[in-house]
Amino acid sequence: MRRTLVLVPVLLFVAGSAAHARTAQQPAPVGGATFVVTGHGWGHGVGFSQYGAYGYAQKGVGYSKIILHYFPGTELGAAPVSRVRVLLTSGVGTLKIGSTEDFRVRDGTGVTHDVLAGAYTLTPDLKLKVDGESKQVVLPGPLLFQPGAAALALKHRYRGSIQVDVTGGKLRAINMVGLEQYLYGVVPSEMPYTWLPEALKAQAVAARSYALATRRTGAFDLYPDTRSQVYLGIEHEKPSTNAAVDATAGKVVLYQGEVAKTFFFSTSGGRTASSEDVWGEPVPYLISVPDPYDSISPYHDWGPFAFTGSKLAKLLKIKGQQVVDLQPELNQSGRTKTLNVVGTKSTIAVDGATLRKRLGLRSTWFSVGVLSLSAPRVPVVYGSRVRLNGIARGLGQAVLQQFQGSAWAVVGTVKTGDAGALSFVVKPTVTTRYRLTSGKVVAASVRVPVAPLARFYPTRMPDRLSGYVRPTALAGASVLLQRQQGTAWLTVAQATVGADGDFLAKLPLTTGVYRARISSGHGLVVGFSPVLQVTTS
Repeated sequence: MRRTLVLVPVLLFVAGSAAHARTAQQPAPVGGATFVVTGHGWGHGVGFSQYGAYGYAQKGVGYSKIILHYFPGTELGAAPVSRVRVLLTSGVGTLKIGSTEDFRVRDGTGVTHDVLAGAYTLTPDLKLKVDGESKQVVLPGPLLFQPGAAALALKHRYRGSIQVDVTGGKLRAINMVGLEQYLYGVVPSEMPYTWLPEALKAQAVAARSYALATRRTGAFDLYPDTRSQVYLGIEHEKPSTNAAVDATAGKVVLYQGEVAKTFFFSTSGGRTASSEDVWGEPVPYLISVPDPYDSISPYHDWGPFAFTGSKLAKLLKIKGQQVVDLQPELNQSGRTKTLNVVGTKSTIAVDGATLRKRLGLRSTWFSVGVLSLSAPRVPVVYGSRVRLNGIARGLGQAVLQQFQGSAWAVVGTVKTGDAGALSFVVKPTVTTRYRLTSGKVVAASVRVPVAPLARFYPTRMPDRLSGYVRPTALAGASVLLQRQQGTAWLTVAQATVGADGDFLAKLPLTTGVYRARISSGHGLVVGFSPVLQVTTS
């Protein structure tokens, strides 16, 4: 009896088939996006912009107009106090104090003692050599050290007196100093002393007002650091800033008769922020105002800073998921009030101040751009096109690049939709990588594998299978003819690709499903033909 052979193409394709090419057009799971943060200004943005004030000074504006611009509705008036108490150190077991000239100390009973020039190490028992004695004596605290012909020194040299007492078994030192002398050490610590006089005067008024408006109650008034203002003593004083303090002596900012909280910061980015937007508390004179001359600041604009989704998750302490999108909510000052962080499992709201701290940003006035490219899930068949999907949002123009040889080459400019979604078709001839760039920002690249094209020729011969492979550069490559057995594929014959790209394998055919497997090489990954159903009778 004559045997009949029927070869039927099956519409179930393996990797490299047209069906898989359609699958490859869908975006890969998000999570590999690059998020790009660009922003404006440096600092909380409320009140007095230092670079903005410098810009006003360059335009010839006087310090009083500068101050009243940043604190609308206020006026300049007289300071209500002339001395302040600054905490220099606390919670220490030893404290070295002294002077290059003889000085005095008044003990807790009101008795004043003479102390010879030199440096003395105090401990909580408050023993000290005084009045020319050769041995130390215990002095009842607190001790008030008073300068002689030279300033007292602790870590720095300071004007005024220094009180040392014991609290909680540890030493504490407080500088009792005139308000103006205190400002001598503050202004050059908060603003470059080389700036124009009107800017320095404005800083002096702002610093004087801030010191008085934020005084603490209790043993001391002010901290020597950013908890109040940076105060570095005599060594940091400069003639230019001392002159600015003297020129504005006793002047403070008043609102309805009270000293105003004259917050200040480095750079606004072009507009200050309101206290209500930043801290949730409205203050009539701490509102958002334009800052037209702040553009001289090197921090007027900053970024771009790029973050991957996994890096953001780590910085924002989001466990067990990656960040796939960022959606800012802005306040009336244009700053980020809340950032909705979209993760692979949930969405978390992070307030702007927390976000600024955790990401190390200069301000909360920023925008978020996204660059994301999805790779195909399966190899692209040689000679076929594949659609790449991605996002380019909030960055302006984006460029698609392909890695060719040893360098990246521009494929073209990406046109984005309203939501930033992009989709474009490429036709790679070998396995390659693509990436998106925008300005200085380079997103992570994606790999696009390309597999050989393999097809069977129609035939009714019962003892052979033949077909062709493209590209013809694969001449000499091995072709494995495989038959499906359950879920496995068994190799039943082998052939070699000829110079013309054809292959021929002789084997006894039986009813079943067959495919051709082409080995990798020449920049191509392993490829497969569409499967064939063979029926014999």
